[in-house]
Amino acid sequence: MPTFRYAAKERSGKAVNGVSEAQDKKALVEALRKQDLIIVSVKEESKKSNVSFLSRWGGKVKMTELVLFSRQMATMIDAGIPLVQALDIISEQIESKVFKAVVVDVKKDVANGLSFNEALGKHPKAFSPLFVNMIKAGESSGALDAIMDRLALYIEKTDSLIRKVRSAMIYPLAVSVMAVIVTLVLMIKVVPVFKNIFKDFDSELPTPTLILVAISDFIVNHIIIWSGLLVVFFVVVLRLLRTRRGRIVYDRFLLGMPIFGIIMRKVAVSKFSRTLATLVKSGVPILSALEIVAKTAGNRVIESAVMNVRSSIREGENITAPLMRSKVFPPLVVRMISVGEQTGELEKMLTKIADFYDDQVDAAVSGITSLIEPLIIAFLGTVVGGIVICMFLPIFKIATIIK
Repeated sequence: MPTFRYAAKERSGKAVNGVSEAQDKKALVEALRKQDLIIVSVKEESKKSNVSFLSRWGGKVKMTELVLFSRQMATMIDAGIPLVQALDIISEQIESKVFKAVVVDVKKDVANGLSFNEALGKHPKAFSPLFVNMIKAGESSGALDAIMDRLALYIEKTDSLIRKVRSAMIYPLAVSVMAVIVTLVLMIKVVPVFKNIFKDFDSELPTPTLILVAISDFIVNHIIIWSGLLVVFFVVVLRLLRTRRGRIVYDRFLLGMPIFGIIMRKVAVSKFSRTLATLVKSGVPILSALEIVAKTAGNRVIESAVMNVRSSIREGENITAPLMRSKVFPPLVVRMISVGEQTGELEKMLTKIADFYDDQVDAAVSGITSLIEPLIIAFLGTVVGGIVICMFLPIFKIATIIK
């Protein structure tokens, strides 16, 4: 839809300026008149975006930058500094060129009459729907400083949770990649050398050595074929992951994994509870809050379950029954939410659930780290040791014959 910049006046004479989307100029005029506004002017905005190249195409903004931005904005708004001036002060202190460009663009849009949340909404790479909607709720309620503080706390806790899970996965992933590289080097470089030595032996090679040499020959002689197949496999997988059905299958697989699936579920429950608690406490309507929670879930299975809950609530149900039917959330979580809903303290109960599952993730990550380390060492020892033994079996056999 086209965007229009309008100037109007209230009956009291107070000037009202803003930017809004509408089907056409006439539709916007009618909408403004319904708000009892006297129209001064309505002009269609140029289709050319005023968003700078760096803020549009730059990289993703770091969580730590958003936390600092939120805290600084909260302090300045609480101190009574005007919004445009606060944004100008903060933009001068930002080190990241990308985020600096984003904040400068936001400042320009606010100075030109856009609301703060509308200006932030033009930068989806930097500010998530959750961030924008909470700012919108803060502007509506007049508690923008408190909302900014709450956002900073939410981002800090979410970032901490993500970093814990990443730290648990990076070590086994890195060691597994190294194991694959070491194995390939042995099979491509070392085994052929031993194969040439074995040609001078009159006796028959042991079966394990023959199998290893055959595998090495296949890898060396057909490197283009198997590397090409690997590339095709990864391309197909990536394409499937871009489809909704493929993503759902992949996310369901992640949640069903024996060890990491448990952590994924706990992280999902924690993120769902904390996000919903933050939005409800900020005054965002429950239906809008659930839509934002679904979009920021990061897992299509969880997203689908939350959207089904939203549809059921819109049809008149309470939040507990559809949560139970989804079979994604543990019974303990559903019952605690039910108690919070009945007592009118849903936000407090959701926060308690999030804190509880944060502790559960901590314990699970620590347990997995201590469990996986010996398993990986045993795996590496078995693979590399097995190759070495297969290479030296013929030498041991010759030594026995000579004796």
